[in-house]
Amino acid sequence: MSAGSKHHQGQCLCGAVRYRVAGGLRPVIACHCSQCRRATGNYMTATAAMRETLTIEGAQNITWFTSSDTARRGFCKICGSNLFWEGKDRPYTSITAGSLDGPTGLTLDRHIYVADKGDYYEIADGVAQSQEFEGYDPMPPK
Repeated sequence: MSAGSKHHQGQCLCGAVRYRVAGGLRPVIACHCSQCRRATGNYMTATAAMRETLTIEGAQNITWFTSSDTARRGFCKICGSNLFWEGKDRPYTSITAGSLDGPTGLTLDRHIYVADKGDYYEIADGVAQSQEFEGYDPMPPK
């Protein structure tokens, strides 16, 4: 499937949560903030889909954790896979890039919160970097 494809799918590690996107996906963003690093064990890579294009099977197996006043994160309550991030008042759901079935056709577009990155790695891939997400909040295509 290519990034321009209007159908993507993925799942958690155990398969208890499966999802389909009947629309476009935003390019991948790598978030280096301390919350994403704690939730994933490194930095988070995620794409996003408009909420109305996302269908989740096994939604009863998702645990939603309110990680801040402005966002929540969705995990499989059986295997612990980190799957989703939803920002308050944002019309899309971020989806962990690694949970998508491949090939995705997606590309890494930006590293964000780079000042918060772990001291055990360097960002040397030549992809654009910024300290924040605000001001860079691209909407996924419908």
